[in-house]
Amino acid sequence: MSAIRQVVPLAQQWPGVDPFLFAVHHRDEFPAADGDTMRPAAPLTGRDLGQDFSGTDGWSMYHGTTVPGFPQHPHRGFETVTVALEGVIDHTDSLGAAARFGNGDTQWLTAGAGIAHAEMFPLLRDDAANPLELFQIWLNLAPEDKDADPHFAMFWGEETPVVVRGEEGARARFRVIAGEVDGVRALAPPPESWAAREENHVAIWIVTLDPGASTELPAFPDEAVRTLYNYGGALTVDERELGYEAAVLEPAPVTVTAGDDGAAFLVLQGRPIGAPVVQHGPFVGTSREDIVAAMDDYRAGRFGQWTLERNDPVHARGEGRFARYPDGIEHRPGGTA
Repeated sequence: MSAIRQVVPLAQQWPGVDPFLFAVHHRDEFPAADGDTMRPAAPLTGRDLGQDFSGTDGWSMYHGTTVPGFPQHPHRGFETVTVALEGVIDHTDSLGAAARFGNGDTQWLTAGAGIAHAEMFPLLRDDAANPLELFQIWLNLAPEDKDADPHFAMFWGEETPVVVRGEEGARARFRVIAGEVDGVRALAPPPESWAAREENHVAIWIVTLDPGASTELPAFPDEAVRTLYNYGGALTVDERELGYEAAVLEPAPVTVTAGDDGAAFLVLQGRPIGAPVVQHGPFVGTSREDIVAAMDDYRAGRFGQWTLERNDPVHARGEGRFARYPDGIEHRPGGTA
C-alpha cells in the first residue's frame, strides 16, 4: 500500500488541508537598494504597482509601490505563521507591535477578533543583491477562538529547534516551528492557537536534505492529516518521485530521499478542526454572517487604530532584528533590550 494518499501540483498559493488554510513560499532575488531608500535600484516601469506578482527579473513588488511588500491590511479569524529564512521583514500593526525579523525567525500572529498590519520587505544593502525567502502559513482558529484577543509572538531563529540527522554530506535538517521531531519540541505557540493543544498534533517542519540523503518521517496519529510540500529539488517519497508538488501522506512512517541536487520541503500536520470555512480575502469565519460582521467592524475601526502616517512603514535602515510588543517591551535575539 502506498504511503501517499494524493498528489497535487503546486501553484503560487499552496492548498491547505484543515486545520491549515493555505501556505505561500516567496523567493525573490531583489536587486541592490537605491542608496538609503530601501527601494529597488531598478526601474519599475511595466510593473502593475500595487498588484505586482509578476516575478519580473526574479522578483515582485507585491502590493508595495516603493518598497516591496504588503502595506496595511486586516486579518480576522485565523493565524499567520511567517518564517523568514533569508532577507528581512518589517512588521507594524494596529496593536502597537513592531518588528524586523529574518535569519530563520518566525512571527506567529493570532489575528483572532481582528488586527491590521503591514509586512514590508526593505532592501538593506545598496552594494549587493537583497534575496528574500519566506513562508507564510495560514492556520485556522477553532470557532470558539475566532473572537480571541489578537496575539503577537516572535520566535528568534537562534532559539528555534533544528534537528540534524545523519553524517556530514548526507544530512537531514528539520527546522521545528511546531510539533516535535525525535523528542525535540518546538517553542510554545500562542495560547489560543489550535497548535497549543497537544491532542491536535499540529506540526510545522521545514526540512532540507543533502544530495542523495534519505531520512524517515515518523508515523503520526490517524486523526491527523500530514501534507508534504516539495519546493526545492527532486524528492522521492515511498518510491514515488515528486516535482514541485504536494503529497498528502498516510499515517505510517515513510522514507524520503533527495535527488542529486538535494531537496527541501515543508510539512504541515494537524487534526482537522472540522468546522465550516467561509473565507473572503483576509477574513475567515464559519458563515457568511461572520464575513459581513468582519467587514463592518473593520470599516468602523474596531480592529485597532492605525496611527502611522504611512500604510507601508519600514524601520530605519541601520536597525537590527527586534520585536516590540504592544506593552512597549522590546526583545532582540539573545535577550531583552
